Amino acid sequence: MTTPAHVPGTADPAQVQAALRTLELTVRRRLDGLLQGNHLGLVPGPGTEPGEARPYDAGDDVRRMDWSVTARTTQAHIRQSVADRELETWVVADLSASLDFGTTGCEKRDLVVAATAAIGHLTRGGGNRIGAVVATGDGIVRVPARGGRAHLTHLLRTLALTPRAAAGPVGAEARPDLAAAVESLRRPPRRRGLAVVLSDFIGPLDWERSLRAIGGRHELLAVEVLDPRDVELPAVGGVTLIDPETGRTRQVSTTPRLRADFAAAAQEHRDAVAAALRRCGAGHLVLRTDRDWIADVVRFVVARKRGVPQTVRATPADSAVGGMGVAR
Repeated sequence: MTTPAHVPGTADPAQVQAALRTLELTVRRRLDGLLQGNHLGLVPGPGTEPGEARPYDAGDDVRRMDWSVTARTTQAHIRQSVADRELETWVVADLSASLDFGTTGCEKRDLVVAATAAIGHLTRGGGNRIGAVVATGDGIVRVPARGGRAHLTHLLRTLALTPRAAAGPVGAEARPDLAAAVESLRRPPRRRGLAVVLSDFIGPLDWERSLRAIGGRHELLAVEVLDPRDVELPAVGGVTLIDPETGRTRQVSTTPRLRADFAAAAQEHRDAVAAALRRCGAGHLVLRTDRDWIADVVRFVVARKRGVPQTVRATPADSAVGGMGVAR
């Protein structure tokens, strides 16, 4: 039985190098061989060859429809293409104040770094490159797309050492939102490749239009990072809730009614996020701070290689909720 993967903390700058080394060893041990040299082609043409046909699923690009197989089987099929050219991956990392939060041994911010490490490992080699657009408290930081292990280590270190966003109205005014970060990836146009957005997607869904435009040109993956307190309140009696994005506080009593209303509102927002990502044509991977994140990544990659709909979610049945914390 495999031991659940631990997410190294990056809050202490003096321990960042050791944390990244531990993370690299974890990723290499659990993910080696899953996707090396096997990324999917985005468009037919030079550098690609036809792949296997598979049944059509809701949300698939109708331009990939294989009409001959569809006519022969009387069931809609699409034709996948396999790319043998270099792959350029761009990561949009949301490091707003709501990511500086965690109640089960790591923060959501640490999980963003871990997910980027996994993506970098799965797409490295063969001349592939990876770059990043990082939304910080002071603006947007761009890391140029380059290849190699040294560059990936530099990118992860940049994420881990990004200053934490200031909470409250001043920080909120200075900090670019997720929509601005996604739009910065869209313009100027970049070569076709893989676009990955990592965020908790808390707040308005004003990023959908920009993300849909990116999905029309790139293969798109959305990684939703959650903590148990994002979706439920613990029964701890009186508690002070803090909104890290605005700095507002509120004293409440966690009655059963309040907890039920909070869970319902959180689930409604999660469903709205999932629906928006489907409309954008994005694969949807949910990672939680209280789960084995590597196991969720493995399931997603295996499902992707088999051609099934690219959505992996954590469910209450297989979540081990960790320690108590304060929700927003």
